[in-house]
Amino acid sequence: MDNFAEQLVRREPTSSDKTKKILIYGGGILLTVILIVVAFILGFGSLLSMLSVILAVGAGYGTYFLGQSTYVEYEYTFTNGDLDIDKIVAKKKRSSLISANVRSFTAFGKYNENLEETSDMTVVLSSDNIASHEYYADFEDEEYGSVRLIFSPDEKMLENIKRVLPRTLRYSL
Repeated sequence: MDNFAEQLVRREPTSSDKTKKILIYGGGILLTVILIVVAFILGFGSLLSMLSVILAVGAGYGTYFLGQSTYVEYEYTFTNGDLDIDKIVAKKKRSSLISANVRSFTAFGKYNENLEETSDMTVVLSSDNIASHEYYADFEDEEYGSVRLIFSPDEKMLENIKRVLPRTLRYSL
């Protein structure tokens, strides 16, 4: 029987994300308005006014596009011991973050700030930014070397992960 679980986690915006969004929308709207005012001042018959309108439309679209890029979700897919994590930006652009075999985990548990990280460790943060939900997993990866994965699995995902964890880690939970 195949073990399969899938979970979609929306990253809660941090204060820096909120500030970034305000600056993007504020600056974009201001630039768009300035370009439209320039078009009115120059009169609609000139080439510069038409260029200003085209730039205003581009600035408006760019503002929308950059503002949407602050919406981030992570998709966890667990299939027969393999955990794949994808990052989804603005519900449009998907990129694979990391894939790991749960049987190769060297450490697993509830994440807290006091866990030591080595200087050569690659940290992959794919959680919802709510500390009480976060778990960590340490493992070796061919591409990244020593990896610490910080993620927010739900109960079904945790259940599937715990089934295939190495025996020593399973009993230490």
